[in-house]
Amino acid sequence: MVSLFWLPTVAVVEVSWSRSRSDLLLPAMMGSCEARLQESLTSSYSEWIVEALEDLPGDLNFLITDPYIAGHPIVFASRGFLSMSGFSREEVVGRNGRMFQGPDTDRRSVMEIREAIREERGMKISLLNYRKDGTPHWILFQLCPVFVKGDGRLVHFVSVQVPIPRRRSCFARPALRERVVFGACRNEVRSDLEFRSCLPFDSYEDSDNRGLEGEERREAGDREKQKAMEGTNEILLKLIHYSKLTGRVVCGKRCSPVPGIAPLCSSLCTSLGRIKQSFVLTDPHLPDMPIVYASDAFLSLTGYCRDEVLGRNCRFLRGPCTDVGTSQQIKDSIRAENACTVRILNYRKDGTLFWNLLHISPVRNSSGKIAFFVGVQTDEGFENDKHALSPAIWQLGAVGAVKVAVRSLSSGVGPSSRSSS
Repeated sequence: MVSLFWLPTVAVVEVSWSRSRSDLLLPAMMGSCEARLQESLTSSYSEWIVEALEDLPGDLNFLITDPYIAGHPIVFASRGFLSMSGFSREEVVGRNGRMFQGPDTDRRSVMEIREAIREERGMKISLLNYRKDGTPHWILFQLCPVFVKGDGRLVHFVSVQVPIPRRRSCFARPALRERVVFGACRNEVRSDLEFRSCLPFDSYEDSDNRGLEGEERREAGDREKQKAMEGTNEILLKLIHYSKLTGRVVCGKRCSPVPGIAPLCSSLCTSLGRIKQSFVLTDPHLPDMPIVYASDAFLSLTGYCRDEVLGRNCRFLRGPCTDVGTSQQIKDSIRAENACTVRILNYRKDGTLFWNLLHISPVRNSSGKIAFFVGVQTDEGFENDKHALSPAIWQLGAVGAVKVAVRSLSSGVGPSSRSSS
């Protein structure tokens, strides 16, 4: 079961789909998303990885998420986690981890997690989450990124979650306990007011004292920290072992990438993942101008998986019947750093042909230098009805969304930092 989380809601042009086209595409989109979630694990760790992860101890509570799929969804949930949270696997896989947060979840803690994800680093923090039945529970949340050892590209995040038990109070005398509790409340109110004053006005849903009346904060002890660390290491050992079967070994720390090659940061991949059209990004500053990002729609259109696309030049879509003159026109436009639109015959992975209305455009970073070229594909075999947008407008919408995503980041992020002109 795939949740409505996957329904297209971001790109403005998607709102203009007619009912007939949406009805045709939605079942295919949902099936494609299910396949993409499964492929996220099998392409990196072989087809046996799910069974291997299921064999881990039942009290090991963890999730695996993929930052390269739109919405950064969960692609695996352990038996222990499902038992702890009360959710079924169908209710969890494909959803974002924010589904476990609730009204008393500390916003500062959530922002720390988001910042760690943006910076592609590990972290641990005490966090208040909610079970399916609505009951809150405190956990030690330990986040660990997983990188490809060869090129340093981030592939997944592992989050291990250890319950933090309620500990007995060490107060011996009621009078002393009362004074300390009231003093703590005053400090908490003061801290809460100071925190509110440094945030935008609309950062809070209301201004009541719900945070003071909620669950008492719990901090993880040495036992919980040790269990989280051991669990993380155990999961990494499984992922490393099975990744060797695919020839792309992973590790828990980013290794030095191949000279001249840098992976895209996860924050950019997350932004690009919200764009539903078929497109690829290529890096003109690397030899042979390889693909460094491919959208889910592109993979669905061509039949390739992500690992078969990244690092290759777009010419792999050409075949014996592809017009040489059209290919040369594309090369000339790229060399002149100009946009162009061509109609070119391409080949899918299964060998079937399709006429591709291809639009290529340079993408500049915030400093004005060319960081990437974006190529947006439209299958001419899929006819739009009279109420749909024209392919040209559809493609320009995708190009605009890509440019916004790239320019919103600093000029030093990702491959764009290598631009020299």
